[in-house]
Amino acid sequence: MLWKKIDSRAAYGAARLMPGVLVLLIGAVVFVLDQWSKCVALRTLEEGPVAVIGDWVRFRLVFNPGAAFSVGESITPVFTVFQAVVGLAVFVAAWRLRSMWWAVTLGLVFGGATGNLFDRLWRPPSFGYGHVVDFISVGSFPVFNVADSAITVAAVMIFVAAVAGWEAFSVAAPQEGDMKFGEAISGQERE
Repeated sequence: MLWKKIDSRAAYGAARLMPGVLVLLIGAVVFVLDQWSKCVALRTLEEGPVAVIGDWVRFRLVFNPGAAFSVGESITPVFTVFQAVVGLAVFVAAWRLRSMWWAVTLGLVFGGATGNLFDRLWRPPSFGYGHVVDFISVGSFPVFNVADSAITVAAVMIFVAAVAGWEAFSVAAPQEGDMKFGEAISGQERE
């Protein structure tokens, strides 16, 4: 009986880690896709834009020192620090999540923030002042990249979760018969 309860506690503990693991996996996939697509863009778009769907959707290489819509071009280091803080905050929060919806959402934010942070840290003109590689152009909308797309999808998901009232950090109430941590270690059961 005791081992069954300990095994169920171990399974519960593993299940509690799943959202955090999912955040990291989705973040890693977004990061890799973002950096891979930027490498392809850098190699193939040097000679000019490429029409994908007429003039409406094009691939066009742009180096963005600012934030979305090229806002704040003169304060690149501020955006670098901000993206590092966002990435760290998401990493810390990931291990407290209890919702797969929020895990997917924060995974998209994590991957997008780290993808653009990588550019700011390692791309020219210098460390911390790097310009983000943007290459997707749709209509008259500002040019963006895969990381920006992931962050935008996450923003929509945050809105949906807020409207639906889905909590990110809700913790299930203890159930009758659950063991406390100290009881599992000592081998003593509650009466």
